[in-house]
Amino acid sequence: MLDFLNRMFSRDGGNSKNIAKERLRLVLVHDRSSVSPEIVEALKEDLIKVISSYMEIDERSLEVNLNNDEASVALVANIPVLGLKRRNV
Repeated sequence: MLDFLNRMFSRDGGNSKNIAKERLRLVLVHDRSSVSPEIVEALKEDLIKVISSYMEIDERSLEVNLNNDEASVALVANIPVLGLKRRNV
């Protein structure tokens, strides 16, 4: 969550176009699914934490969205995988 807030309010974290786009995306997700943007961001961070223990991923390009139609809501994640991590089992 702290990473999200840093990206949203930092001056060096990206250009204003990308920041505005991310804010709008979070507002739209909230409006369409009745899930707060904070919950979506927390879910995104949890996904990063779990998947990162198995794979190297590009966190900057990761996208998590809630898509809904008239009958259902779907969690859609686009997670660029850079490589696999070896795990000692």
